[in-house]
This record gives sequence, C-alpha cells and structure tokens, in this order.
Amino acid sequence: MRAGRCGLGHTSPTLGVGGKLVMQNRPVCFFWVAILVFAPVFCLAQEATPTASPGDAEVESVVVSATRFDIPLDQSPATVTVISSEDIEQKQIQRVSDALREVPGLAVVQTGTAGQLTSVFMRGLPSQDMQVLVDGIPINQGLSGAMNFADITTDDIDRIEVVRGPQSAIYGPHALAGVIQIFTKQGAGTPGVMVAGEGGSYDSFREWGQSDGKIGDFDYSVAGSRLDTDNDRPNNNYRNTAGIANVGWSPDQQVRIGGLFTYSFSDTGNPNTIFDPRPIDHFYTERWLIGPHIDWKPVEWWDHKLIVSYDHERQINDPNEDGFVGPTRALFERTQVDYQNNLRPTSWLTLTSGFYYSRINSGQERPFVSQAFGPQPTFIGDHTQEMAGIAQATLTPIENLIVVAAGQFADFNAFGGVWTYRVAGSYKVDKTNSTLHSSVATGFSPPSSQDIIFGNNPNLEPEKVFGWDIGVRQELWQKRIALDLTYFHNDLSNVVGFNGLFQTLNLGAAETQGLEAELRAEPISNLVFMASYTYLDTRKTSSADISQPEGSRLPRRPRNEIYFSASYFWFKKLRTVVEAKFVNAREELNFGAPNFDIEDYSLLNVAAEYDVTPHFSIFGRVDNLTNEHYSEVFGFPSLGRAAYGGVKVRF
Repeated sequence: MRAGRCGLGHTSPTLGVGGKLVMQNRPVCFFWVAILVFAPVFCLAQEATPTASPGDAEVESVVVSATRFDIPLDQSPATVTVISSEDIEQKQIQRVSDALREVPGLAVVQTGTAGQLTSVFMRGLPSQDMQVLVDGIPINQGLSGAMNFADITTDDIDRIEVVRGPQSAIYGPHALAGVIQIFTKQGAGTPGVMVAGEGGSYDSFREWGQSDGKIGDFDYSVAGSRLDTDNDRPNNNYRNTAGIANVGWSPDQQVRIGGLFTYSFSDTGNPNTIFDPRPIDHFYTERWLIGPHIDWKPVEWWDHKLIVSYDHERQINDPNEDGFVGPTRALFERTQVDYQNNLRPTSWLTLTSGFYYSRINSGQERPFVSQAFGPQPTFIGDHTQEMAGIAQATLTPIENLIVVAAGQFADFNAFGGVWTYRVAGSYKVDKTNSTLHSSVATGFSPPSSQDIIFGNNPNLEPEKVFGWDIGVRQELWQKRIALDLTYFHNDLSNVVGFNGLFQTLNLGAAETQGLEAELRAEPISNLVFMASYTYLDTRKTSSADISQPEGSRLPRRPRNEIYFSASYFWFKKLRTVVEAKFVNAREELNFGAPNFDIEDYSLLNVAAEYDVTPHFSIFGRVDNLTNEHYSEVFGFPSLGRAAYGGVKVRF
C-alpha cells in the first residue's frame, strides 16, 4: 500500500508553520443573478447554430496515444478507448475520474466523497504504475508518483484516450500498466462562449465557463470552474477552483507555437474513517503547470514536436491529527523536455524518434513530528533526474496490416539504465469489418520518493512487468455496432514491499489477467447504447512481502465490473441519459493477514438537458438514484442519493 495523496501521506504546500494557504469560500448568488438577468438577452441575440445532437456527433476516427501520432481507431494495434467531449457533456460529468468509470479494464477507487484521494487501477496493476498526460505532458504527482484524480476536472477537454497494456517503450516511467492521455480543445472558427451553473444536494454549487475560437493566426480555448460542496459528514467539505488554457499562433500552415496553462486550488476536509473520525483535519493543494510547445511540419513527410514544461505543486496538511507527524507542508516541482519527430520515407513506413528529460525536486517539512520513537527528521526530500531516448518503426507492408516495434532506454540518477520494448500489430479484414490486434511489451515504474524515504532504502530498483494481450474489434450493421473483446495477461516483478522490519525492498511479485469487452451501438439516429464488462483475476505470487499472504487477491480490484448507458435526443430538444454500474467481488487489505471482503454494489444515475432555445438550456441529474449504501474504500462511505439542477447559456 502506498500512503497519501500527492505526497507522503497527507502532505502539503504552504504550511501552518508560517501561515496557512487558504482561499476563502465566496457566495455564488451573484452567478445565479447574472444568469437570470442576462439569459433573456442571450436568447434574443442573433441566431446561433443549434447544438449538435448525440446522433450527429461522429465517433473519433483517429487516436494519438497508441503510437504517438495519428492512426485510425479501427486499426489501432493497442487496446484503446476514446471518451469524447460529447459523452462527457451529455452525462454531465464533472471530473475525469467519473468519466473513466465507463472504461473496461479500469477500476476507479475513491476514498469516500468528492475531493478525497481517488486512484485508478489499470488491468489490476498498482495505481502509481500508470502514466497520465495532458496534451503530451506527464502529470503524475508528488512523492508517491501516483496520480490523484480527485481534483482533475473535465473543463476544456476535447477527448480522453485510454491505452491499456505496457507503454513504457514510448512513454517511459509509470507507463507500466498503460496510458491515460487528456487532450484539451483547440480553438477553431468564430469565437464562442458558454457559461453555466448548478446547485443541489449537500449544499453543492458549481459554476463553470468555456470559450474557444480563432482570430486571424491566433487560436485559443480557455475554461474555468468552481465547486463548493459540504458532502455528508462533518469536516467533509470540498472547495475546488480550476482553470485551463490552450493558446496558439500559426504564422503559416507548417508551424504552430502554442502553450498549455493549468491551475487548480483545492481545500479538502479529511474526516478520516467512520471508525475514527477527525473533526478538524484539513488539506490544501495548489498546482499550476506551464507547457510551451512547437509543432513544425516543414514537409509533408516529416514533422516535429517540442514540449518544455514546468509544474509546481504545494500542499499543506494543517492541522494533521495523525498523532505522530503533525502539521506538514510539501513542495513538488518538475521540469520536463520532450522532443519527437516522425519521418515517413515511404508510404508504408513511419519512423518515430525522440528524447525525454525530467528533473524532479520534492520535499516535506514536518516541524512537529513526534520524537517518541527515536530521532525523526523534520525535513525529508528527494531529487530524481531522468533522460531517455525512444525509437519506433510503424510498418504497413500490405494493405490493412499495421506492425509497430518500439524501444526505449532510460537512465536515472538513482538506479541507472532500463531497457523496455513493445511489439504490436493489427490486421483489418474489410470483408467482415473485423480487426485483429495484439501486443507484447515490457514496462517499468521507478521507486517513488515516498518508498525510498519512508523505507530507508536508497537502493530500490524499478518495478517491472511483462504483459501481452490479444483481441478483436468487430463492426456490424453498417458500423452502427462496434464491439471490442480483449484478453490480457501481466506478470509484475520487483514490486516494492515491506519485510519484517518494515523496510522497503524489491521483494514482491503479482500476476493479473482478465477479459475486457466494450460495446457501442446506435440502432437508430440519436439513440446510443454503450456497455463495458471487465473480468479481472489478480494474485500475489510472492511470500516475501509481508503486507499480504502469498496467493491473495490484490486489494480493491473488483473481479467483475459491468457498465451500461443509454442516451436519446428527443425532438432535437431534450437529451436523456441513463447509466448503471455493477461492481462485484472486492477485497480490502488486512495488513499481514488474509484480506476481507467488501460488499458488492450497484449504481443508477439519470441525467437530462432541455434546449429552451439554441442559446439557453436547463439541465438536471440524479446520482445514485436507488440510494445505494456502499464504500469503494472500507470505512469511507460514498454519497447516497443526490440531485442537482442548473442552467447553461451559449453565445
């Protein structure tokens, strides 16, 4: 088990040791007044193009994350799921973690309510062993190296690509299990603006807005949001402010000079488990990222991309009622450079090459740590540096056959070099609209600063995996139905674990395997069905790590997950969506002893939006309609039935 949110346990940015980093809650009434005053004006403004219906939206035709450049989705050599912005909007999804719940092979685990630590397990592998990117920039966080999805909103998202299976050969560390890449919108056409707000259960209020367009050679897409909710337990409130911008300048058709900017601030009450509640424990997190980049295509057969990024994260846990560490503040900063070029010497060959550099500095101040068990440092920190080179060849020797071979060598200041490879392929049979796809690959994930510091072991080696999968994608009924079925297997080794002296060592091993099924169907115009199923078998295969007995199932990974949704656009005015999810056969970690079962659960959500005019709509949704009582993490109950409603204005 890895502790914490972005850092060590509940660490933080600017601490109460010198004053809190606090953003005061503000009234939201002004927003509703503005909507009521200006909505009629917007509705009477010049006629705008009506919002496209669900049936009008085309399925994404290409994906980038499977090979680091555009490739047809129906010929992808990797198992890929694409979540579109239309899907996010229709289901009224506010956070990326909730969008990922419909993807097969992913288990989303939230420690209670909105704002609490949210992890994603891909194909049963550890949450820190999955790479998360925004527009090509890795954003895995903090001392734990994991990705806490609690504060990642869906503002300004164009699509989310989920690539399952080891991808370290092209994405480096943390891509051991696969990759989740978030693509932001890029402005095009006449500028437009959307503003919206909603309120509902648990004293929840959310306001957000988005604008994009192109003016001459400049394009932009910006968005921002604010969420305030008290949730349902004392000290369970959550406040989040987020902003994002993607801007660019294209002096000609060969070059775009752009930049990605993100900011978020969250204030979270940490009520702890229902068995040991904490009435005042609080956590503050502030993050920002700047990522300038250049896309250059001097000739049709050669293109380049250079990204230089810097991100900064501060955390404060004050007060921290753990009885040992006490109030803390943490700082995490990272500088990254990523260069890639794609060379197409012939019509059947694409050569991709590039390099990657990353430097991370992280540390935590804990001036009030208890000295009852011997001398404890009041500051802990770590520095990591990595350089890597990648090479990939994508071949199409015959029509409809794609073969990809990739390799990467990465060198770390802490443990030296690591080689990884990936071979994948797909073949499409036009006569039956069937695509066979398969891959075999190795992956690695470096030990986190948290493992090194708390386990008092600077000599840890990276975790490694050997994984393979094979599947088929079948399109039927003039492509109105698309079904993807994949079997996968992973052997995880060198896993960081604890010995009897609670030191961290590379002594763990595990095996995961299972079946993923995904269905999308549009039997008639404007009616869309989506379904997914995951069967997952996980097993610990080493007795050296004392956290679990050998043969135990890995904790919090469901054996069966079923998702279903249906959406319909009525009379080009009313959108309705119904979602259902069933989760079965989960276990919770019982350190050093056999795991224990966590209850199964099923959820039902409904949502609707009505276009009063092309400029003005009203919407509402009910989450957990059946008021299911359940916990994704034992002792941290999720919310019961909750209803929300609001308005949206476009101009």
